[in-house]
Amino acid sequence: MSKFLQGTIILIIAGLITKMLGFMNRIVVARMIGDEGVGLYMMAVPTLVLAITVTQMGLPVAISKLVAEAEAAGDRQRVKKILVVSLATTGVLSLLFLPALLAATPWLSRTMFTDPRIYYPLLAVAPIVPIVAISSVLRGYFQGRQQMKPYAYSLLIEQIVRISLIALCTKPLLPYGVEYAAAGAMAASVLGELAALLYLLFLFQLKKSIRLRTKFFHSIHAGKDTFIRLMRIALPTTGGRLIGSLSWFFEPIVVANSLALAGIAASATTKQYGQLVGYALPLLTLPSFITYALATALVPAISEAVAQNKPLLVQYRIAQAMRLSLVTGGLSAVVLYLFAEPLMRWMYGTGEAAIFIQVMAPFFLFYYFQGPLQAVLQGLDLANVAMTNSLIGAAVKLACIFVLASRPSLGIMGAALATSVSTVLVTLLHFAAVAKATSFVVDARDYVKAGIAIIAAGAAGGLLFYHPPASVPPSFWTLLAMAATILLYSGFLIAFQLIRREELIYLPGLGWLAGKTKRK
Repeated sequence: MSKFLQGTIILIIAGLITKMLGFMNRIVVARMIGDEGVGLYMMAVPTLVLAITVTQMGLPVAISKLVAEAEAAGDRQRVKKILVVSLATTGVLSLLFLPALLAATPWLSRTMFTDPRIYYPLLAVAPIVPIVAISSVLRGYFQGRQQMKPYAYSLLIEQIVRISLIALCTKPLLPYGVEYAAAGAMAASVLGELAALLYLLFLFQLKKSIRLRTKFFHSIHAGKDTFIRLMRIALPTTGGRLIGSLSWFFEPIVVANSLALAGIAASATTKQYGQLVGYALPLLTLPSFITYALATALVPAISEAVAQNKPLLVQYRIAQAMRLSLVTGGLSAVVLYLFAEPLMRWMYGTGEAAIFIQVMAPFFLFYYFQGPLQAVLQGLDLANVAMTNSLIGAAVKLACIFVLASRPSLGIMGAALATSVSTVLVTLLHFAAVAKATSFVVDARDYVKAGIAIIAAGAAGGLLFYHPPASVPPSFWTLLAMAATILLYSGFLIAFQLIRREELIYLPGLGWLAGKTKRK
């Protein structure tokens, strides 16, 4: 248990810092370029993600696994072969994809998007391709050697550089138009990734025990088996990501055209889409760094239990991950539903997108289960099932967006509802597949307890929030109400034992609980 929980806690801490820095970046972007600029920026982000997904080709996971195996065997030549073949593969992909992206940008901005101003942010995306080609290989290498600090620090450097350069890259361009400012914001993201790459290259040069340049092409020529092994792991991994990236790529196109059918102008569409995707969704997915950490730690934990033929341990791991996802999602749903408007005003200076959060928050409780369930499927060697479920969810999402968002009575709210439907559907499909493969049965008692905690904390928090005393400043009272909601919810979790002492001892500063746990 300790290995699984310790790995999870390390990833949670790194994810928390990165997530908060990412939020700071979004806040700065929103305040610098406004709703319309954020809309243009967010319309280009799916292309950025797609470019990263295609260039990486799922190799970081594959490299990590193969490097770990080679390190365990003490085979440095195999490590070198893995790195050389991986660099050659990502290099070829970047050489193919970069010119294709540059050539397609004018056509995409004119034809696929209803707002031609998207051309400049799309153009700013292109330099990310060769940068990611190298950084993905290095991150996989360090993960394979179980050196997590370089990976964590590179993410922090990327976010810090991005935030530091936002003003420098956007403010001088604002007089020329929001499209140039949005392109500047995208350029800051690319420069952040470049800074992270330079850091990884420095560390690799400092700590490497192999020489890549020696017999580089010979290693490529002799690396056919290595390439096949990499692809055997990478292709199923990247399939689900590619589906998500393609869905996200087409989403703004479908939204824009659906809202056009509803009679909404292009500028208004860009603004509304920016509010939904740039403001509401990042807040709804904020706690996902916890479930991402769970998912990352679950793959080897489930794989190890399966290899050792321990079905009860597999079920224990699933139940543990589901319970931790439940308590995380429950707190998120309560706080976001009650305090959506003040949170939006504090962070973005506008409360217009609060309605999206309040509508979607209850559905997004399912979102926090999705990552861990997908990791369980990967650990059970059912990655193809997870990919199929993601494909179904993406198709349903795009279809629902077209049907709902084209209705004048719904408009952009139709896109929000479509996202919620897709989220619930994929989670239920993942759960059905896990239950079928492992005979896993949900312990209803935990969910009843969590439901009581959610309702009680929500009722108490709402009572405080909507009945502020006249003598207390509204902002301060909102903070007090939010703190009371969180404390009450946490109290219920401890009272109902939804968070166990053996899980708390791995948190920094709570190691003293270990003694009590042992005595019990």
